[in-house]
Amino acid sequence: MTDNGSPFNRGIQHEAKHSAILSRAAKLFNTKGARSTTLSDVANKLGLTKTSLYYYVKTKEDLIYQCYDAAMRHAHETLDHVEAATENPLERVLMFMESQISTILKALAGQGDFYAAPLELASLKDEHREALIAEYLRMFLRFRSYIREGIDQGVIRPCHSTSATRALIGALDWSFYWLYEMPREEAELAGAAMRDIVSHGLFNERAGYIPGDHQLNAEGVSPAKGFDREAQNRLKQEAFFKAGTRFFNRKGFNGTSLDEIAEYLQVSKGAFYYHFTNKEALLTQCYEYSLDQTDAIYREINESPLSAAEKLDRACRQVFHIQNSDLGPLIRYNTITALPPPIRRRVLARTQAASNNLGQFVRQGQASGMFRDVDAGIMQNMLEGAVNAAMDISEWRRLEDIDRAAIEYFDVFYFGLAATSD
Repeated sequence: MTDNGSPFNRGIQHEAKHSAILSRAAKLFNTKGARSTTLSDVANKLGLTKTSLYYYVKTKEDLIYQCYDAAMRHAHETLDHVEAATENPLERVLMFMESQISTILKALAGQGDFYAAPLELASLKDEHREALIAEYLRMFLRFRSYIREGIDQGVIRPCHSTSATRALIGALDWSFYWLYEMPREEAELAGAAMRDIVSHGLFNERAGYIPGDHQLNAEGVSPAKGFDREAQNRLKQEAFFKAGTRFFNRKGFNGTSLDEIAEYLQVSKGAFYYHFTNKEALLTQCYEYSLDQTDAIYREINESPLSAAEKLDRACRQVFHIQNSDLGPLIRYNTITALPPPIRRRVLARTQAASNNLGQFVRQGQASGMFRDVDAGIMQNMLEGAVNAAMDISEWRRLEDIDRAAIEYFDVFYFGLAATSD
């Protein structure tokens, strides 16, 4: 009989090959997009025939589901590990977040598996999507329980536990992307930088900053020049942008049909084709329009006489307001891989330029002494991820006062979780 570690153990060989397939597919999904990745792409990267691949996965839908399921199982295994390692609720939060960063860095270094970010969850068939959502909810509730237990024990300061959980998990959503873009020596410090930020926050205690009342622009921001056309035509286009964004955010690119967008707006399909050549063109314009909105916010704030702390606070809350009111929604980046590579690169470049405003506010605040000496790049990326995740906050908590909800949402980044001794 062979022992369990023998290379002749067929079960181990099968599992190793299966893990390799899911890891390679996850890497392709994260960079190329599940929609654009074929089973032949995965097979070729592994030196397999397509026939051999069918032994492990039946369809691309099955492969996407298995990759997303592997990511959720890994998240729960990580939670199991931190629960076994410590009973301190704050330490559990910090260890989980550090572990997520470590997993990505190990994969990039060729020392571990890649896990797929569930960007195209909406495109899966009902049974797969519902199973993954149930596992995500279970993970969310486990993580939130650490914050609630920490508050009860006095090791985590009082905060809105649901908002804090959504913000922190959202801050991790795009870490697979920005860690890949970072120089390796900087990326290696990301886990420690994140631990510091989540523990103690951005604001210097001596600064005594308290988020105050902001005059939010109830009319929205002015459209950028690219949309400065004849008024009636522009309003029709904006109606398509908002409707398209709503459907793309909720149902993904593949799950959204032009017929339902036209029906939602009570117009003919011909009216759609008057403005857009196809669904891909609408998605592209939804991204451009959302970026025009955020660019206008940052431009207005940059030109204001506000302090760096007020600028950062207002920028985050203004975007949150648009995302969660009739002024929005803004596009959710879960559909980014549906864009053709040249357009995707252009959109990501604009997104990075917009995100850099947050980093600029952080550095200005550090120069003035209002902000702690945290890693500004990591802070910027965490905020950007959280801002993107904020658009579905109403699915997690009541939203009676949008600005109050925004304050509670970003609070964890400003002041951290660790309880302070008076």
